[in-house]
Amino acid sequence: MAIEVRAEPTPNPNAMKFTANQILFEGAGSASFKKGDSPDHPLAKELLAIAGVDNIFGYQDFVTVNKEMGAAWDSILPEVEAVFQKVYN
Repeated sequence: MAIEVRAEPTPNPNAMKFTANQILFEGAGSASFKKGDSPDHPLAKELLAIAGVDNIFGYQDFVTVNKEMGAAWDSILPEVEAVFQKVYN
């Protein structure tokens, strides 16, 4: 099954929520990683490698991506989309 991801703005202009049609993070706990971390989780690792991404927070079927101050969503969003396709297809 190909992954489908819906991007939604959050009250924080530096954060976007990405909800998928499948589980991204297994288990009952949440996952949180910041720039400089080396997570074993493939999605988290790829998202943190995107220029302008500061940190991520994931839980079950969604991940929230927080950008660095001054970074532009216009350049980050296409890369986030590409990461989901790379990791899940």
